[in-house]
Amino acid sequence: MAETQNIGRMAELISDEIFEEFGWKKIGPINVNWDCVDSRHGKVTHPSDVVFYYDEPYSDLRTFVQTDLKSYAKNSISKSALIGAINSLAMQVSCADKSEQWREHYAPDHVPYQIAGMLFVYNHDGGFDREFSDYLEDIDFSSIDLPRKNKIAVISPENIFWLHNVGQEIARMRGRQKEGRLPDREYCSFFYPQPVRAFFVRSGEVTAASIEVLTGPRIILRYKKEIPSVGIGYIVFHRGDGSTTEKFLYLLDYIRQHEMLHPESSIEIKAIDRDGTSQNNFQKSKLKYLEMIGGGAGHDGIYQMVKSISFSPIRSVVPHFSETAIGMEYDR
Repeated sequence: MAETQNIGRMAELISDEIFEEFGWKKIGPINVNWDCVDSRHGKVTHPSDVVFYYDEPYSDLRTFVQTDLKSYAKNSISKSALIGAINSLAMQVSCADKSEQWREHYAPDHVPYQIAGMLFVYNHDGGFDREFSDYLEDIDFSSIDLPRKNKIAVISPENIFWLHNVGQEIARMRGRQKEGRLPDREYCSFFYPQPVRAFFVRSGEVTAASIEVLTGPRIILRYKKEIPSVGIGYIVFHRGDGSTTEKFLYLLDYIRQHEMLHPESSIEIKAIDRDGTSQNNFQKSKLKYLEMIGGGAGHDGIYQMVKSISFSPIRSVVPHFSETAIGMEYDR
């Protein structure tokens, strides 16, 4: 029993490490059960392993993330296990929306909110080498009983590896003592494009990374430089492996189209360099993009700003916890 508790604790520890760096906060009790209020579920209670929250960037809503933490060994990750976990999570989210008991635990009365679900699948023995999407592609998500206004996300072992490495890289850059150090969290925010037909509610505020950002192709950290006169800095964490130039070309165009280029801004792109070609491919992509935008009249400024974009690899680390060490946390 103690061994099982230690294995389950691994998912809790790694989720704490990851989401704190992205601006998520925990609220209310952890590892509690609350009464089911929907007779269709056939349940007496539902669990809340942990509930996180963050404020939505494009509205005044707060999102509470009802989280199901799973810590699986390689051989126990299966399609049937995932279907069961997803269906259970959908029922939790649906029921939480109607549960006064859940609301008393987690949702302040004065805050307009919505509830999302997150299935966090941590592979604790580090042996999972199959594409996680293989298990999900045949699942009929239309059959899952989830209200249309709610959403759920599945954070796979691959996603956990990516998010953990981005979070660790941000923490490492913030801990630098020399040039290139990131400022403290209150001077950092996550970048969202300004919508064409909507008001950006959180403009000027420190924004967390939404669940859509964390499961998307890039995470962009925006920060104020320590000397106000030198403007804004951007760290663009590119989820692709950098093995081709085409993805970098698209990323450079994304940066230009979303008005991140400015004479007093700096932009650094980071990616996990799996095969040692990312740096070279980025330089080739930048040269090709500079040729595409040209250097004629009216383009010199953009040309120089694109030219100044830099690239550096992320120092990738596989997250791992020892069951014995977790079991010896007597003071927690």
